[in-house]
Amino acid sequence: MKRALISVSDKQGVVSFAKDLESLGFEIVSTGGTFSALQKAGVKVVNVSDITGFRECLDGRVKTLHPVVHAGILAMRSNPEHMKHLAELGIGTIDVVAVNLYPFKATIEKPGVELQEAIENIDIGGPTMLRSAAKNYQDVYVVCDPADYPLVIEELKSGKSSLETKFRLMYKVFQHTAVYDTLISTYLRGKLGVDFPDQITFAYEKKQDLRYGENPAQRAAFYKECFRYPGSLVEAEQLMGKELSYNNINDTNGALDLLREFDEPAAVACKHANPCGVGVADTICNAYLAAYESDPVSIFGGIVAVNRPVDKKTAEEMAKTFLEIVVAPDFSPEAVAVFGEKRKNARLLRLPSINAPIKKGTYDMKKVVGGLLVQDYDDKLFDPADFRVVTVRQPTEEEIKAMIFGYKVVKHTKSNAIVVNNTCRTLGIGMGQTNRIQAAELALVHAGEKAKGAVMASDAFFPFPDCAEAAAKYGISAIIQPGGSVNDKLSIDACDKAGIAMVICGSRHFKH
Repeated sequence: MKRALISVSDKQGVVSFAKDLESLGFEIVSTGGTFSALQKAGVKVVNVSDITGFRECLDGRVKTLHPVVHAGILAMRSNPEHMKHLAELGIGTIDVVAVNLYPFKATIEKPGVELQEAIENIDIGGPTMLRSAAKNYQDVYVVCDPADYPLVIEELKSGKSSLETKFRLMYKVFQHTAVYDTLISTYLRGKLGVDFPDQITFAYEKKQDLRYGENPAQRAAFYKECFRYPGSLVEAEQLMGKELSYNNINDTNGALDLLREFDEPAAVACKHANPCGVGVADTICNAYLAAYESDPVSIFGGIVAVNRPVDKKTAEEMAKTFLEIVVAPDFSPEAVAVFGEKRKNARLLRLPSINAPIKKGTYDMKKVVGGLLVQDYDDKLFDPADFRVVTVRQPTEEEIKAMIFGYKVVKHTKSNAIVVNNTCRTLGIGMGQTNRIQAAELALVHAGEKAKGAVMASDAFFPFPDCAEAAAKYGISAIIQPGGSVNDKLSIDACDKAGIAMVICGSRHFKH
């Protein structure tokens, strides 16, 4: 008689699966809660202790870790010596193994979970059975995903077992156990405070396939971290519009990163992962208008992220131009109706946790060919203790407010980056240049007459006085930069000559 061992944490579909196996002549062997559930459902089920002759012990920690179980799984049916050993030992084969694992992830995500509870939800027997069955995939159907139950039953009913199917099921097992172990090691790493271990693994699950990648010739998919991540794009609910593209996701993530810098009503417009307009105001509608006025040309076809719900009035203003994506904590029904009528192709993303701070220990990663760059997330603007005025002229309170605003924006702009702004919106942004004076000239030219009396922010120090001199020509009143150049004094002297206040804040924010 063929035998199936079923021991699952997720009992979705397991009763139907067991009954189908039973109808095909399989003896069903099970453990613990699965045994009880199957027995209650009328399945003729044998407790694993009855085939091992060894009752479970240590509060259930040891149930299936037994030679009768693993020899029955691992014996190669085509190997006469293996089958002879089974006969000598009186061990029957196990031909189907359906196992899924203790809910470790769900356990550690519970508020206030204690370490010991987490440890008790580390499955030992389950992964061992899965790996045994996967290793002997030619002879054993191994199922770790309830979605595969119908496939296995279909093949068993047909009498034509597919080696290709079994191989794919084997792959799923080793993928599944690798992710499971990664969740455990990530949790323990956090408990130990290990930031950069000698070896590192990450666990992600597919959220969706994408039509293509950065370019049409590239295939792509979007994965989300296995741990819940409030405030991230993966948590967003799409209310309308076609599916997101690779570039949409990357650009929207950049907008969200910058939006987190603000507590007051704020709007961030992004294009190609760079801000093209940022505004703050008393209402979200006014904040959006400020961002729009920063660069009415570049915002076309761009992405807008706001940190307050979008009402009808704001939606009407947004609908006056083409926006690829609008992401907000919520949209009123009237706002959704406005987009539905005037901008049917706009993608609306509701993200209630949009204002959530970045979780402690978050990595910023960049894949390179053959390797991975890993660093801390850049979650600090500057240390207030390092904020110091280095010029004769002292900045006004309004200029200080504007400089802090500008520094928040330049922090999230591709280097080399310069931002020209006032207290409520950006006026000119120069980004991604190979030298700083070109970035400054781009920002200043875009700001034009509005630069007079405005402030300038730089993501890194000035290597020469040319940026300060250019700022003076346009009437910039104050500059904030991290400092640290051997030529700092040249820029300070240029500011003193022009009557510009300069603040050095000590924190560089390159973004590559």
